[in-house]
Amino acid sequence: MDCIPKKQTIIMWKIHQTYNWKELEDKFSWVHDMQNVPQDPIYHAEGNVAIHTQMVMAELQQLPEFKELDEQNQHILMAAALMHDIEKRSTTVLESDGRISSANHAKNGEHSVREILYREIETPFAIRESIAKLIRYHGQPIWLILKDNPEKKLAGISLEVDTKMLAILAKADVLGRTGAEQSEFLDRIDLFKELCVNLDCWGKPRHFKSDIAKYHYFTHNSYIDYVPFQKNSFEVVLLSALPGSGKDWYIENNLSNLPEISLDNLRRKYKASPTDQKMTGRIVQEAKELARQFLRKKQSFVWNATNLSSSLRKTLIGLFAEYGAHVKIIYLEVPYKKLLLQNQNRKYPLPQAVLDKMIKKWDVPQQWEAHNVVYKL
Repeated sequence: MDCIPKKQTIIMWKIHQTYNWKELEDKFSWVHDMQNVPQDPIYHAEGNVAIHTQMVMAELQQLPEFKELDEQNQHILMAAALMHDIEKRSTTVLESDGRISSANHAKNGEHSVREILYREIETPFAIRESIAKLIRYHGQPIWLILKDNPEKKLAGISLEVDTKMLAILAKADVLGRTGAEQSEFLDRIDLFKELCVNLDCWGKPRHFKSDIAKYHYFTHNSYIDYVPFQKNSFEVVLLSALPGSGKDWYIENNLSNLPEISLDNLRRKYKASPTDQKMTGRIVQEAKELARQFLRKKQSFVWNATNLSSSLRKTLIGLFAEYGAHVKIIYLEVPYKKLLLQNQNRKYPLPQAVLDKMIKKWDVPQQWEAHNVVYKL
């Protein structure tokens, strides 16, 4: 007789046991902060961020599109709705004309949410990044159509977050307020959906025919379906990870056949502190010159550093690609408690205060940044 397999228990992630506002305020200080953050009455006549957020969560649950989602995606959107204006607390200012603004609250919110869901609320990587990116781009379904080259911007967004989920959140955000231009904003969300459908990225990433085609599109002014001639190329592997994530171990066990450029090794050579900006600049320049030596010879190598900033990665990847390299980002991550333990057990541990400061600003690599991006979790 065949054995009947036991029913597997699916662990459903949610930010809190309930969405009762009083419980959320008592549990999370950043929810409590919302009641003290004013909003521009022209667009938010309903009141402060706490009032608006509660309205958004209520409207979200009533949307037919929300009800069609599976339970896990519903919890992801509820968390995103709860946190979408989290950094209005740090960005809200009273302008000279009496208006209230909160520029960059979405960008700052992405970093805060990533930190909270990494350090304080144990969250699977894919769910955490989905929430962080929903918050980063929650205004795009309204404003994207007004930007230069919205097609390229949208293609990149689709590689980071589900555009259908993003539109649902944006719709709830518009409905969960009292103020001007609500009807126009809803029309823009409909236009956003049309643009997604036309670009073939509604609820899915935009497909590219090759890694080279993808990278070329995001770094050149070219047609989205253009496929450059694919040359046989050498590969540069760029590591990206918080200190203590195991970069050295990974290289030793997976990439030991490649020469390595290590910023940490250069720091030790000069007995330089990671916080010494002047020496860091000198070390980076020396590392780049070493890289150019490999690049001129078309020789594969590994660039071993934290590479937590997207702007820093862009500069390095641009340098490597200029010489014809196929660039692969390998991103490493371990849970926060394990990170602290591994950092403490390193030969050269980083002070926890410095490590926590890095966590506040780190950017997880995205698929459009390089020819290939691999996540090792």
